[in-house]
Amino acid sequence: MEFIPKQDFNLEKIADSGQCFRLNQLEPGRFRLAARDRCVELTERTDAWALDCSAAEFNALWRSYFDLDENYAAFRAAVPKKDMYLAAATEFGMGIRILRQDPWEMLVTFIISQRKNIPAIRACVETLCTRYGKSLGSEYAFPSPAALSGAGEEGLHACALGYRAGYVLAATRLVQTGALDLEALASLGDGELMEALMAVPGVGVKVANCVSLFGYHRIAAFPRDVWINRVVREHYRGRFPLYRYRGFAGVMQQYLFYYARHEGKDTKA
Repeated sequence: MEFIPKQDFNLEKIADSGQCFRLNQLEPGRFRLAARDRCVELTERTDAWALDCSAAEFNALWRSYFDLDENYAAFRAAVPKKDMYLAAATEFGMGIRILRQDPWEMLVTFIISQRKNIPAIRACVETLCTRYGKSLGSEYAFPSPAALSGAGEEGLHACALGYRAGYVLAATRLVQTGALDLEALASLGDGELMEALMAVPGVGVKVANCVSLFGYHRIAAFPRDVWINRVVREHYRGRFPLYRYRGFAGVMQQYLFYYARHEGKDTKA
């Protein structure tokens, strides 16, 4: 059993921040997460979250996955008091951290995410995992490229992917043939990474930014969806001051996204 202190770590907010779709609440104070072919349960204690894993697994995987060694208070401290909207958003979202997720899972997930709300994305991802992922005991792993290729377009359509099924299959085949080496992309600069991702069918600027941010931990990436566009239009006269947050604008994006969605009392991605 290992523990994550609650200081600047809020699992409920992370689960509801639109970056991860396999962090599922089993009951109040209890979550199960499947990631990188591992499954862990997290149970709320008074001052910490308890993980049912060994110290070796925690240090090898979960410490990095939850980005526990990063100082998010320093990011929030960069927000000037005069920016009252972002100051309120960072306060409201305190405890969110940018997870270090698998690039393959993020590529497929955010291709699927287009024009879907968060519950629908979760449902699609869970169906894919249940049908085509290997068993991890109480959960299923995210399917490999070979497994999704074997499903074919018809099998992917049956998982409610709609028009995205063809895009997912195209990405799968690029990875299988080696034309898209997701591991090698990690060595690219931010701009080159964006270009490489946008060469994948079905991947535009928003999806490429999401994969960069959540799959490659490029926290300078600033994905813009309907929520962020609305915030920028209504609170920043159409131009968010990215220059103030150079190198970590993606952290601000998560605070803004989470705050805007809760202000609007909706769950659209």
